[in-house]
Amino acid sequence: MKANSPNCTASRLPVAQQTLMTADDLWKLPDDEHRYELVKGELRQMPPAGSEHGVRAVRITWRLAQYVEMNKLGCVFAAETGFKIAQNPDTVRAPDVAFVRQSSIPENGIPAGYWEGAPDLAVEVISPGDTYTAVAEKVDQWLQAGCSLVWVVNPRRRTVEVYRAPDDFTILKAEDILDGEAVVEGFQCRVAELFE
Repeated sequence: MKANSPNCTASRLPVAQQTLMTADDLWKLPDDEHRYELVKGELRQMPPAGSEHGVRAVRITWRLAQYVEMNKLGCVFAAETGFKIAQNPDTVRAPDVAFVRQSSIPENGIPAGYWEGAPDLAVEVISPGDTYTAVAEKVDQWLQAGCSLVWVVNPRRRTVEVYRAPDDFTILKAEDILDGEAVVEGFQCRVAELFE
C-alpha cells in the first residue's frame, strides 16, 4: 500500500511543541549583544534602550543609590539585572532600577546569578516602543512576585505611577514628591527632577 493512499494507517508525527526555557538556560545563552527576559518560559528579546530612556533611568538610579548607600539601607541594582520571580515555567525580569532591603541580602553577599525573588522596589521607565499592555503586565508580575512598591516613570506624560497593589496606585505629576514610603524610608525626590 502506498503511503499516500487514503487507506494508509501510518502513524502521524506529533506536532512540534515549543520547548520552554529555564532561568539556567537564559543564564547560559552566549553574549550576542541583545537583551533578553524570560516570561513563563518564553524568551523575549528586548531592543536596546533609547537615549531618553537611559537618562531617566540614570537620574533615578543616581538619586536612589546615593540615598540608599548613605543610609545603609540595602542595594540598588542597575538596569538589566535579572530577578527570577517565578518558576516552572520560569520568569526572569529585569527592571530599569531595583532596590533590595539590607535584611533581604544573604549573609554570604550578592549572588553571582539572577536574584531569587522580587526586589522590594522595581522601577520601570516607559520607552517610546513600550505598549501600556506590556508595562501593565510587568507591574502585575512584580506585584504578584512580592514586590512591595513599583514605580512606572512615563517621560511622555512626565508622571510617575506608584503601585502598592494592582488596585492601590497613585499618579504623581511634576510638582509632586516621589516618596520611598516604608520601602525606602526617608527617600524623597521631586518628580520634576526626573524630567529636567
